[in-house]
This record gives sequence, structure tokens and C-alpha cells, in this order.
Amino acid sequence: MLSQPIQSSFNLPDGSEVVIETGKLARQADGAVTVRQGKCILMATVVANKEPREGQDFFPLSVDYQEKFASAGRIPGSFFKREARLNDYEILTSRLIDRALRPLFPEDYFCDVQVLISLISSDEEVMPDALACLAASAALAVSDIPIKEIISEVRIARVNGEFVVNPGRSMLAKADMEFIIAATERNLMMVEGEAKECSEEDLVKALELAHDAVRTQIKAQHDLRDKKGVTGKRDYTKPEQNDTIKQKVADFCKDRILEISRKGSSKGERSEAFGALKDLLISSLGEEATDSDKKLAKKYFEDLQWELVRSMILDDRIRLDGRKLDEIRSLTMEVDPLPTPHGSALFTRGETQSLTTVTLGTPLDELLIESAAKSDYSKFILHYNFPPFSTGEVKMMRGPGRREVGHGNLAMRSLKQMMPGNEYAYTVRVVSDILESNGSSSMATVCAGSLALMDAGVPIPKHVSGVAMGLITRNDDGKYAILTDILGDEDHLGDMDFKVTGTREGICGVQMDIKVDGLSMDVMREALEQARKGRLHILNSMYECINNARPEVKPHAPRMEKLFIDKEFIGAVIGPQGKVIQEIQKETGTTINIEEVGNYGEVSIFSPSKEGLDKAVSWIKGITAVPSVGETYEAKVKTIQPYGAFVEFLPKKEGLLHISEVSWKRLESLEGVLKEGDVVKVKLIGIDHKTGKFKLSRKVLMPKPEGMKPQPGESNGQN
Repeated sequence: MLSQPIQSSFNLPDGSEVVIETGKLARQADGAVTVRQGKCILMATVVANKEPREGQDFFPLSVDYQEKFASAGRIPGSFFKREARLNDYEILTSRLIDRALRPLFPEDYFCDVQVLISLISSDEEVMPDALACLAASAALAVSDIPIKEIISEVRIARVNGEFVVNPGRSMLAKADMEFIIAATERNLMMVEGEAKECSEEDLVKALELAHDAVRTQIKAQHDLRDKKGVTGKRDYTKPEQNDTIKQKVADFCKDRILEISRKGSSKGERSEAFGALKDLLISSLGEEATDSDKKLAKKYFEDLQWELVRSMILDDRIRLDGRKLDEIRSLTMEVDPLPTPHGSALFTRGETQSLTTVTLGTPLDELLIESAAKSDYSKFILHYNFPPFSTGEVKMMRGPGRREVGHGNLAMRSLKQMMPGNEYAYTVRVVSDILESNGSSSMATVCAGSLALMDAGVPIPKHVSGVAMGLITRNDDGKYAILTDILGDEDHLGDMDFKVTGTREGICGVQMDIKVDGLSMDVMREALEQARKGRLHILNSMYECINNARPEVKPHAPRMEKLFIDKEFIGAVIGPQGKVIQEIQKETGTTINIEEVGNYGEVSIFSPSKEGLDKAVSWIKGITAVPSVGETYEAKVKTIQPYGAFVEFLPKKEGLLHISEVSWKRLESLEGVLKEGDVVKVKLIGIDHKTGKFKLSRKVLMPKPEGMKPQPGESNGQN
């Protein structure tokens, strides 16, 4: 018999109730909960091994968020009609949860932990990703798995100038700021989001409001845990320690580590020097040292290196490569390095390099983004590739991993803020290939992407740049150091790693991982201001490289023009069974896409040549044009009759060019004057509205002979 489920609840600022429940589902997991808001229900489970695997020296946490299509009453569109590998949206949501949860576990806890979150019931308005981390944390809270604190995560958006916590889907579509923020009771843990050029102070205000909302959710989790009666956490096997070896490592390596760190050398030189020192350390242990001793020595070496370099930066204000704390590495950039892509750029910052291309496609190239709740198409695509040679390593090439998806998403969200709206007919794909990496390659992708978009002639109004920042703090004396344009080594050392992208006017994207307790908002403001200065420095160099989008796409890029036609003409352009549009495409070498938008038809025409584009545009304009008396047209003679010629003056529209309207001279026949296939200029001089027949004249467009009087029944071209 099922035990009675236990519940805790809280209200969001808009009054919506969120209910957390445990004890009913998945009872063999170490912890399991459901979180419900409206019709949206998420189930989260957590299971941890009792002992670490033999030789394990890292924390193996896996987090997977998946949306069941049945939750929205849908069947997956894949060939096998079942949920397959996680899509990009699910991977990004999994990363948001992982980054928030990982710091909660003790540093010496190495047991495998698996967190699974599933959307099992969907609500059209409720955004499930805003509740997913709450569900994961609650599952941990009701388990005996050792965690240091309880957390939660909320989305905060600004809609019509007002901040809203966990807005619905339709409200979120109107937002000009959107951030996901994870926090403990005391500290922010993770921030990720985008904005349409918000200020640093706006971001700080959003963080403060979100933290207040998170505290309410943490209180509800404590209430749930107390109701379940969870009082303690399980014991676990801690890794082996050896104070003697630890002291030997300190005595042998301390001065040598500082000497290498203060040289201001390159990544390769520094890595080689530290590697050689580590080898000397292992040799110094003697032949009696066991494999376990050597492994411990390597760990203590890395711990000592971490501690000494942090102290060097805090006390001496010296960085590993010799730069000042707020100094950006040397910048080199160029556009159009590749002849064939529609746009390209090479961006190098220190030892980080991105080669980025832009491809312009048609609406047929749009990306389908499918989730349980909805399917949508995106006209802007960004892919980020991180091959192993970029860090001088050998690894298997297995396609993009979660890191690549996350870094690409940050760059995409940042550049998206400057992309033209739906009136821009091209589908745009940006691909960043990282050729070198030492420091943020995602920020290099933003810069290279902005340059390549302008090179391709995509009408973005401003450049977007990005800079990766670091923060190192020390609690005992309150010292801190904010680092601009961090190295890969400094990324590992820091207490807060944050990336900020934007234009000269404001922030477009943010990604932060915060590991320090009690970070004040004043320090946050200082860090954001230093990031702003770094961003502006990079932007200045980018504008010197290319200061505006090219006025036209490159000669080898597809040409594009968009027409808006009355809804009633869509069928005429397509034709029966698509015959008309197929004929236009075949004759002009174009690709044509038609969509119904309100009372209009949106016609996008693509062509590799201007000539084909112009021909297709004229053809479609002819089909959709309404004949107007007094207008002049290019007409093609279709048939000759004794009394005149029938001519096609608009596609599928014919009229009579009477023999008396061909010339000012009186003609007995049209032989020798006109023949089938001739193209002549004519003027529409009348419409019989009862029969729908058109009356055309050629002679009114010709000079009238002097002294010639109109003949009875002849037109003088007046309406």
C-alpha cells in the first residue's frame, strides 16, 4: 500500500502556487519529488553509489533533463517515434542544473551521483526549465546524500519595464531581459541569460530580486525535508591523505612553482615547466614510493600550485602571463580571409583563435526546434566546434558535446540581439571553428561572429563583443582581484568565472559561475564595470577592422528580395498543383518561398544571379498587379486576327490591341506589322467591367503625325 505523500508549497510573486511532493513516485530512488505549477509537472530523482569506484579521484555527477512528448499529448517526430538523445534545449537545461548543483557536494566526495529530471505533464504557459533545478535540489534535500546546502533556481525577466519572476511563455516573448539565476540562501551560484542592451545596474537589480524569490523556494524545501524527517546525511569513504608526502611536496615545489608562475611565459612554456617539475617531484620521492604515494604527490602538487598562484595574484598583483589585472591580450582580426563562404572572419586574442564563417540560406534552411510543448523554426543558427588540436591534445572526434552546445548557445543568444527581424528573408548560419584555445573561446566566437556577419552583408546595426572575467578572493583578509580576459589556468583558479557580451550601449549576454561565499553586490558591480571597459576595448578594435555591415551581399551569395502581396493572389502565384511557381523557378533559376502572414502573402525570392532575381520579381509582380487604366505595359503578341492582335500585357492577362490602335496610319491588315511573339509597348485605355475585357492601344504611345485628324471611332488616348 502506498504511503501518504508529503507536500510543501509556496506562491510565486504573481500568486501562482507551486507544490513539491515526495513519497508517492519512484520510492526506490535515494530521493524523488514532483514539482507542480498549473498543469506542468516535473519528476526529479537522485541516486548515489554508497562507495566511490576504486581509484576515483574526481566527482562523477551526471544530470539529465528530458521532456516526454506524452506530457503534451504528442508523439515524437523521429523515425522510431520515441524520445532519443537529448536535444540542444534539454542539454542546455541539464547544464544549468549541473552547474548549480556541482558546488553543493563536499570536495572529498567521489561517489557517482545521477540526477534525472523529466517533464511528465506540460502546461502551455509554464516554462518547465525554470522549475527543473528546484526539482533536482528538492530530490537531494529529501535524500541522505551529503550536500552542503539547498539551492533553487528562477527565471527573471523584464517585461514592459517591470521585473517578473518565472513569467509565462507568452509574457516571456515580450521581455527585453531574461536571466536564469541559481542561489543558496546566502549566495548566488549561477547566472545565465540575455538582454537587449541592458545596463550593468539593471543586471544587478535583477540578481537581487531573483535571490529573494530563490529564498522562498529554499524555505519550502527545508519544510519538505523536515516533514519527511530527514535529519542526517550518510557517511562516505574519504580519499586517502598523507601529511608526510604533502609536506615533502611543499618543501620541494613551493619556490619552484612561484618561480615558474612569475616568469610571464606562454601557455606551452608554462605547461612544459610545470610538467618537468612534477616529474622531478616524483623522482625525488625515491624508489620506495608506491603508485598510491605518487598519485597523492601529484594531487598535492596541483593543490599547492592552485594556492600559490592565487596568493601571487592577490598579493603581488602579478598574473601568469605577466599582464596587469585589467589588461586584455593582444588582438588581431581580419574579415574575408576565405574566398568562398558568404562571410568570414579570423579573430585572435592572445592564444585563443576563432575562424568563423557565415552562410546565407533560404527559408527552407530554417532550423526546426522541437520540444514537448511546442515546435518552432529559427532563422538564425550558430554552431561552435572545439577540435582537440586547439589545445594541443589528441582525442576522439565524437561530435559536439555538452560544452560545445553551451558555448555555442551563449554566443548565439548574444549575437541574436542585433540580428534583423522577420522581414529579413535569409536564414543565417554562423559556424565558429576554434583553432587555438587558452581563455574563453566562446567570447572569441562572439567577436568573430559579429565581424563575419558584417562581412557577409547581414544588416546588424552594431558590433557585439565579449570578454571572460575572473575573480579571486581571500576570506581572512578580504582581499580580492578581478581579472580581465582570463587564461585557461586562471579559469580553474577563480572563485567566479563570468562572461559578459554586449555592444557599446549595453549587455547582450551573461554567463556566470560563482563559487565564493558572501560575494557582495559592490564587488559584483566593480567586476561588471571592469568587464564593460574590457568589452569596449575589444569593440574599438573590431570597428577599426570593419565598421559597418557591407551594403550588399557578396557576388557569389544568393540574392534575395521579399514581396508582400494581397492574400487573394497567393493561389495565383502558386498555380494549380504548384505549376505556376514551379515554372517561375525553372525559368528564372530562383528559389521562391510563400507564407501567409495575416492578410498578406510574404514572398521570399532567392537567386544566385541578379538577372534571375529581377526576372522572377517582375513575373510575380505581373501576376499580382491589378490592371490600371492609363498604365503602360510590355505586351507579348499571342494571336493575330483580321481585326487586331490579342496580347498578354500581364501574366495570364490578355487584351485586344485593335487594328485601329496599332498605328496612326490606317491598316488593312497586320501582316508585316506584327507577328506572334513580338513584344510591344501598349497602354491600357479602357476596361469593360461587365465582360472584364481590356482595351489596349499602341499608337497613343507613338508621335502623332502633324496635321492628322482623328478618324471616327479612334481613340486619342484620353480616358
